Amino acid sequence: MKYKFFQENNKNLIIFFNGWGMDELIISHLKRDDFDLLVLYDYNDLDIEFPNLNNYEKKYIIGWSMGVMISTLFYDCFGEIDKYIAINGTPKPIDDKYGIPEKIYKLTLRGFNETSCQKFMERMFDSTPPISKFSNREFESQKIELANLMGIEGKIISFDKTIVSNNDNIIPTKNQLNYWKNPEIIESGHCPFFKYESWSEII
Repeated sequence: MKYKFFQENNKNLIIFFNGWGMDELIISHLKRDDFDLLVLYDYNDLDIEFPNLNNYEKKYIIGWSMGVMISTLFYDCFGEIDKYIAINGTPKPIDDKYGIPEKIYKLTLRGFNETSCQKFMERMFDSTPPISKFSNREFESQKIELANLMGIEGKIISFDKTIVSNNDNIIPTKNQLNYWKNPEIIESGHCPFFKYESWSEII
């Protein structure tokens, strides 16, 4: 796992577990306000040494898409967490009832190439994508990660807030609603971040 740490000596920290294939580019437009931001991504190898985070007064974990599952494996690594948020994902993101149906996931993996990768990224939005480039990751790294995620199992833990898009074409909305009780429903596709201007709006 890799990370980018945007550190400005604020007292509040957001720990963001990104989605598959992503890096910090997909959320680079969001204003950080009075938060520092630790972006975690690239789940090809889950070994990681976190930077020192002991000086923060408040910490918030936000998981998006596959990052919801990955966050459950590390939720107890950061000390006290003030709010734990899931966005368009579940701890079981490859699942016939609670995530992407396994058959569809395997078919996606089998036919995965650079063209289908681009189409997949475009399907994250419910309208024309506001950006043309979604990540600076290499295609081969993304492909390997897609396969590796099938071998990971999330932990069942409690979240303080869940956000589900009403038009998610990646992790079907209805399957997310099978998992979560009383989520916040928003009008968006799988990637909702361009509906917001700052992290404060999400928290």
